[in-house]
Amino acid sequence: MPETVSIWLSDAKSTHNTGRSLAKTLYRKPMTITLSGELGAGKTTFLQGFLAEMGISDHVVSPTYALEQQYFTPETEEKIVHIDLYRLKEHQAKQFLEESEQDFSVRCIEWPERAGIQGDIHIKLSEQADKEGRQLEVSFRDFPLPEQSQIDSWRNEVELPEHIIAHCNGVGAFAKELGVQMVERGIITRPNALEVAGKLHDLLRFVDFRDGSGHERAKEDENPPGVWKEIQERYSGMRHEPACATFLEEQGFCELASIVAVHGLRLPPESRVTLEQKLVYYADKRMMVDKTVSLQERFADFATRYKGKPEETEGNIWYTQAKTVEEELGITE
Repeated sequence: MPETVSIWLSDAKSTHNTGRSLAKTLYRKPMTITLSGELGAGKTTFLQGFLAEMGISDHVVSPTYALEQQYFTPETEEKIVHIDLYRLKEHQAKQFLEESEQDFSVRCIEWPERAGIQGDIHIKLSEQADKEGRQLEVSFRDFPLPEQSQIDSWRNEVELPEHIIAHCNGVGAFAKELGVQMVERGIITRPNALEVAGKLHDLLRFVDFRDGSGHERAKEDENPPGVWKEIQERYSGMRHEPACATFLEEQGFCELASIVAVHGLRLPPESRVTLEQKLVYYADKRMMVDKTVSLQERFADFATRYKGKPEETEGNIWYTQAKTVEEELGITE
């Protein structure tokens, strides 16, 4: 089932700004974004915001008569194709898409119903007679998420300790809550993907467990399961973040893996590009086992627990980076 979020857009400015936010939750290219809605519903305004965030400075108008317009991002020269099928009948629209430019990074199609298609991400804009503004519905079909039964199966398979499961569940719940708050503010994000990424971010946490480190196993894990050694050998040389990401890639969840891979402390902030990557990173830093606390509380606990350990210096790094995310996204504790 696709993940769907809804946002009420009060005017053209909010439509443009919400369009900008879509550019911060892209994971797969090439990809197709489709936009449905009556004439004047705001499809082109939404795309103007999206393309602006992608770095397109050209004046963007709907290619109603030209049918197709191409743009190139300034730094990477990725090709973005904007198509409008309004003037075409169904068989014409299908033929046009078959014959149109296929070498693209992102393809945006207005009036996709003319060709009977829905994109990897589908945008639907609709007006309500009794209200000023329009309803935006975003359906994400671009990548799969594992069901809870699959998550439970993986946890059982690696014999994940209960305290780590509790932490992962806490991060997942808090990350989803943050995602919902973003949506309520008109920012497109994926609450369900955030929850799943949070639940899985420390699936292989034990890869880092070693004697004499701040990351020692808990007392109840002093006799580690045999499967831990097998996994540590399988992902030899990796910390738990890339190990978990590699595991998810092997299971066919590459996009989810990219969210999980960058929640650690040893990667620069530039590695966290999408909203989901930033929010999972931040949610993890606000969670003391399974309790949501302030960054100040978590930092104080971190400093106490790892005093004199090699990880002690990490505290200032994650606090500064998490605080930056908090301010950038307008999160209030």
